Amino acid sequence: MSDALAELQRQLADIEREARSTLHSIARESELVPIRAGVLGKKGVLSPLLAALGKLDGSARPAAGALINVTKLALEVLFEEARLRLVQQAIETRVATERVDVTLPGRRSEIGATHPVQQVMDDLVDLLGQFGFDLTDGPEVETEDYNFNLLNMPASHPARDMQDTFYLQNGLVAGLLMRTQTSPVQVRTMLSQKPPVRIIAPGKVFRCDADATHSPVFHQIEGLWIDTDVTMADLKGTLTHFLRTLYGDDRPVRFRPSFFPFTEPSVEVDVWTGTRWMEVLGAGMVHPNVLRNVGYDPEEVQGFAFGLGVDRLAMIRYGITDIRYLWENDARFLRQFVAGGAV
Repeated sequence: MSDALAELQRQLADIEREARSTLHSIARESELVPIRAGVLGKKGVLSPLLAALGKLDGSARPAAGALINVTKLALEVLFEEARLRLVQQAIETRVATERVDVTLPGRRSEIGATHPVQQVMDDLVDLLGQFGFDLTDGPEVETEDYNFNLLNMPASHPARDMQDTFYLQNGLVAGLLMRTQTSPVQVRTMLSQKPPVRIIAPGKVFRCDADATHSPVFHQIEGLWIDTDVTMADLKGTLTHFLRTLYGDDRPVRFRPSFFPFTEPSVEVDVWTGTRWMEVLGAGMVHPNVLRNVGYDPEEVQGFAFGLGVDRLAMIRYGITDIRYLWENDARFLRQFVAGGAV
């Protein structure tokens, strides 16, 4: 072997040995790119050797080319083996770091709960449905006729001032307002059907009132029962049974005389908490004027109506001291509640 071929073989052996050592020390696949370019690229260490082939004599040139090609193929194999090794290492590292320990307790995403007011509302609707009351609904934007006039509250009636009504823009002219009670649903139902009528009307109502126990937006459930032989005894029996089902069979219930424009006689209904009487709803026999306003004959039919505030019942059930908590949408407050009670 000529001295030139011997020197070329030595240089190729050094290149392969250095490449093997370098590839053994790297830890990421991305490091292969510059190393490969430095060895096998157009400006790599093999390029000068290929360029020098033209300076060799004719007899040595084929042997020198063969040596370079063999080394080049060996280097290609080294780089591919290194690439496969690094890919496998990356997979093993990812598997180790992202592995799920099946012995850990189960995890699940956080699931929301029904709002406490809606929980109470749903319970009340279900309970009153068992007493034979049909569920009805109506618009939240009402006219003065449905909200006041047909309910025996003309413009001069002082009860209208007590409700501090939200009128819409130009509502004083058009007579449009946010309903102050769900009683307009009762009026709409009576205007659309003949007796007997037995309905409940749950929903949002609106009044200009805001403090720890009052909100400008709150919820009511009102009930109405009209037929030919409904009496005050039916009112007391129905509401007593309803409240004792809600609060307990042995809970004392008290009826106190009161005044509402749309009922006569009218009562406030209290339950005993163990330490004091607590007012929970108002009720009464539907006023004859209301019956006439909807086209009913008070000599032929009569009935009773009642209404209760759902937000206040929710506060009592869950021990909430400020009604404003119900509207703040504070996740820390809402997380306390699950279906059926507070944590």
